[in-house]
Amino acid sequence: MRLVVADTGPLHYLVLTGDIELLPRLFEIVLAPERVRDELAHTEAPEVVRAWIAAPPPWLETRPVEAGRGADDLETLDAGERDAIALAMAAKADLLLMDDRDGVAAARRRGFAVTGTLGLLDLAARKGLVDLAAAFERLKGTSFYYRQGLLEALLAQHRGRRNP
Repeated sequence: MRLVVADTGPLHYLVLTGDIELLPRLFEIVLAPERVRDELAHTEAPEVVRAWIAAPPPWLETRPVEAGRGADDLETLDAGERDAIALAMAAKADLLLMDDRDGVAAARRRGFAVTGTLGLLDLAARKGLVDLAAAFERLKGTSFYYRQGLLEALLAQHRGRRNP
């Protein structure tokens, strides 16, 4: 379908929920900066995430990002978000996968389409690849942060699309 660049958050949470294999079913090419790989392999990451990135699937391609001074609005971002945006610019990505609100805003200011973990699960559900309610229940079992009522609102929208 498209070339996407993934930040740490969506990869982390999709591994934790067991939904990581949705990515190659949704997108043709999934890139991640080397720094994202390093964040997923960090000793503070959950063991299942560290094990997954230690033997990454063939569909995930990690790439180096050239160091350089970024724009001022990127300086406040986490290094993973900065590198994901830089890689998306260099690769001319169609979509950026990111959950961090400030990172999403910075990417959108650069003209990128951005979606996060919830948007990925919603997209997969619309394509019949996952049960959205079940996926959200798995996500609730993690440390994923979401605004109160957001999951219910997305489920209601999904039901509305299925039952016009």
